[in-house]
Amino acid sequence: MRMPDPLPPGVHPLPARHGQEGDGAEVFRLFPVPGSRWNLDPFVLFDHFRIGPGSGFPTHPHRGFEAITCLLEGGIRHRDSLGNDSTMGAGGAQRFTAGRGLEHSEMPVGDCQGIQLWINLPRALKAMAADYQAVPPEDLPVRTFEGGERRIVVGEGSPLRLHTPLHYEILRLEPGAAVTMAVPPGWQGLAYVLAGGILLGGRPLAAREAGLFAGRECLELAAGEQAAEVVWLAGRPHGEPLRQHGPFVD
Repeated sequence: MRMPDPLPPGVHPLPARHGQEGDGAEVFRLFPVPGSRWNLDPFVLFDHFRIGPGSGFPTHPHRGFEAITCLLEGGIRHRDSLGNDSTMGAGGAQRFTAGRGLEHSEMPVGDCQGIQLWINLPRALKAMAADYQAVPPEDLPVRTFEGGERRIVVGEGSPLRLHTPLHYEILRLEPGAAVTMAVPPGWQGLAYVLAGGILLGGRPLAAREAGLFAGRECLELAAGEQAAEVVWLAGRPHGEPLRQHGPFVD
């Protein structure tokens, strides 16, 4: 059992590491990775995944956290021990709260690509009942700004609910466009580049790189000469000891 490593103030580049998880699923993982103690409280795991026919995540157990799967391309079918059987298409999101325990599978419908994010549960809620929520693409609000748009996965106007205060958005920016993102006091997070390249607070980031940030009230996110697509995350740390062992977070 350990306290999550503190993130110094500023913006810190972090490349995703390529690997495989589940049954042949290709992932680009920010954390956790071998040889590193990084978790970014309240976030436990961040995977940018690609799954094709014949691969995926067969039935396996979880405990002690919540997870959001946000689909970027294709379709994915979720089945779990609560009796849920749901197929989600591109642009949609699903959340499961593992709580005291849940088994589930996520298998592709054709080729698919998405983001899986694990969020720690506060210690007082580790033993809560498991739960599941699916949100179709048309229910996630989209906000436009000059030169781009923000799809809000968790935050203002989104029906997706968590037990940790969190902002989760997917931004698309036209070449040269910029947007300033607010960060609530005491929160920390990251911007992960799905496509193109950006400047985050003046730090350059390429595709499959993230900028981890803390101690900032706002950050400018600017696209370069090409259009960019970016995952934006900010959350309030729990500041509690964390131990992850495989699919369980105690």
